Amino acid sequence: MKTLKTGQFYGNTNEIIHLNGITLTDTAYTHDKVDWHHHENAYFTFILEGSLLEGNKKEIYRCSAGSLLFHNWQEAHYNIKPKGFTRGFHVELEHTWFNSLDIKLDAIQGSIHIMNPKSKILLYRIFKETKANDNTSYLAIQALLLETIAQMVGDLEAAHRKTPSWVFKIRDILHDTFSENWTLEILAQSLEIHPVHLSRDFSKHFHCTLGNYIRSIKIQRALALLPDKNLSLTDIALACGFADQSHFIRCFKATNNITPSHFRKFLLR
Repeated sequence: MKTLKTGQFYGNTNEIIHLNGITLTDTAYTHDKVDWHHHENAYFTFILEGSLLEGNKKEIYRCSAGSLLFHNWQEAHYNIKPKGFTRGFHVELEHTWFNSLDIKLDAIQGSIHIMNPKSKILLYRIFKETKANDNTSYLAIQALLLETIAQMVGDLEAAHRKTPSWVFKIRDILHDTFSENWTLEILAQSLEIHPVHLSRDFSKHFHCTLGNYIRSIKIQRALALLPDKNLSLTDIALACGFADQSHFIRCFKATNNITPSHFRKFLLR
């Protein structure tokens, strides 16, 4: 089985950045199928455009724009790319980086499909920092990575605790129907719990309010649509459930500190 070294991915590499144990790669995938292989480093794969099927010994992930995966080092997997353009952003983390920060990999073994929209927004912010190219980029990237890993570990630990079934159900509902105008009463009814129970306990499991979680999903989905030049900001706003373009811009800027049109420039290849 082939082992890919630091910075190696199947496809055309648009950019590669080395930052003291962190390697960031922007790659356009060109192979219809990639046989079983693994990488020498732990890394995140973040799909910026297109789609990809990735399989490992336990699961198969059907990834689209905005999908985020984490692989521990030497985790074997294969890839199948449907027709069309697919682009991935990778963040490789060498053992020296983990050791320098005394981060243990025990809690993040194997391959992980990360669903949390807040983690995905952090990856978009890391990607944006690679385009800033100034003397604070490394500091910003390192801080964002630590936040991403802490979020991932926290989510994994929560998943192993005794969690009420309604928590997984509402997560799936919100991700599948994020553009709908839910009310607290209707959501609670669909979960067969009291609205007060839902309102009170949601933040215990998701570490934010229900409204902020839905807003994060909408912003993350909007980020996934921004590279599509055929979509206007109004198209994206309506597709993601915002009332209008102005509402979309306000929410987007509150999360990312810049406008969607400005962020779009970083994403366009």
